[in-house]
Amino acid sequence: MSRIKEFTLPDLGEGLTEGEILAWLVKVGDTIELNQPIVEVETAKAAVEIPAKWGGVVTRIFHEAGTMVEVGAPIISIDTDPGAGPVPSAESLAAVEVAPEEGAVEPGMIGGPAPGGRTAVLVGYGPKTTSAKRRPRIGTPTGTPTAAPGTPPPAATAGGAPGPVAQPAPVAPPPQVAPPAPVTPAAPVAPPASAATVAPAASAGAVASAAPARAGVAGPVLAKPPVRKLARDLGVDLTTVVGTGPLGSVTRDDLQKAAAAPTETPVTETVATRAAAAVFDASREQRIPIKGVRKLTAENMVASAFTAPHVTEFLTVDVTRTMKSLERLKARPEFRDVRISPLLFVAKAVLLAAKRHPMVNSTWSGATNEIVVKDFVNLGIAAATERGLIVPNIKDAGRLTLRELADALTTLVQTAKSGKTPPSDMSGGTFSITNVGVFGIDTGTPILPPGEAAILAFGAIRPTPWVHKEKIKIRQVTTLGLSFDHRIVDGELGSKFLRDIGGFLTDPEAALLSWT
Repeated sequence: MSRIKEFTLPDLGEGLTEGEILAWLVKVGDTIELNQPIVEVETAKAAVEIPAKWGGVVTRIFHEAGTMVEVGAPIISIDTDPGAGPVPSAESLAAVEVAPEEGAVEPGMIGGPAPGGRTAVLVGYGPKTTSAKRRPRIGTPTGTPTAAPGTPPPAATAGGAPGPVAQPAPVAPPPQVAPPAPVTPAAPVAPPASAATVAPAASAGAVASAAPARAGVAGPVLAKPPVRKLARDLGVDLTTVVGTGPLGSVTRDDLQKAAAAPTETPVTETVATRAAAAVFDASREQRIPIKGVRKLTAENMVASAFTAPHVTEFLTVDVTRTMKSLERLKARPEFRDVRISPLLFVAKAVLLAAKRHPMVNSTWSGATNEIVVKDFVNLGIAAATERGLIVPNIKDAGRLTLRELADALTTLVQTAKSGKTPPSDMSGGTFSITNVGVFGIDTGTPILPPGEAAILAFGAIRPTPWVHKEKIKIRQVTTLGLSFDHRIVDGELGSKFLRDIGGFLTDPEAALLSWT
């Protein structure tokens, strides 16, 4: 059995076919133990850490972080018996030649194996052990005849003396080129000027063209050091000044005139220049791959939006007593070490209202033409994470006490923010709550998660003028939004369900006493 085992990407549940490698927790050469986390993989559900199936030494990592890998593809290889010595490489195994059983030659005989792994050959007929030396080219500048192209080199005799050399084939002489016809000058040509005459003329030409070149902001600028210092003090760019001094140099007067000249640019010219310089291409775009949680969320939302007929109702509720009950609850000894928020009371209200109206906690089965009513509530809580929106759920939340429900909500939120929510916690939901109030939003029209009949949007709680006991007072007010599948929940059922949630939040203590 091979000691090198390849670990493939496992099926992480619910028919997922691929995953993205987020980070490797080990590297090549590391010694790992059985069930030690080795890699973090993000699927369409969540990010999970995968443990090792064997202990040993990591010999190869097949895919770098950020790569999408199909389920069943190898991702890492592990040497499960590192104490057995080094693993032979593929190159060394390929270099080993096995002698054939039939027709084998006796060792030491001609053509057979020799000591040291070589093949026995006749003296003088074996492979050369010295490097070949190039013969000097035939033909030198002194007029030595040159061999024709393709002529083989002279053969050597057994004694090392050169043998007779074949005469090269005669080379055809190059074609004769006719001499150029004599040119008759049309006019007498002036004698060439001397070097002393050409140099001043060239200098004069350079000086004559220096000023126009500097006017076009090209070439060096002639200026004395005091003039350059004055330009820095005045903030004048020397390349924009036309010099009037000797050889086109810039003088102090030139700088003073340039500093006094107006430098304002017309507004229309500036706007036109900026518009012409603006670039609208891929360099100013950002492309985000659609994968993982975001891809699955998009597919589910599209499927839900165009499958279930959505209806949304709204209810504005005075939750002043809920906020006071929350403060009293925080002061109780059994809740001092628990992080609680108004979401705890909203979740409890949903669970109690679902007992009164069980059809809200159901699903539409098109395969069997049935409405499946659930006797348990897997309460989903929408959570925004760096990888996208996920909706983990609390299993059988209706059976939990208020303290147990608070603990479950705290654990659910912390796990979701860390990106460690397992796929099992995001499947099987029956009713969901989305708390848009944490973003300062009053309410919304949420889309149903696939397979659920209703979802509740919980908006921000704000101090609002409110009629209380026939007087206008400042009360804590929020708005609830309930979206439901109109194939299962009609307007009457949805309205009663939302009314009961609002009634609980208006006076939670009275509802707990009368409903339970």
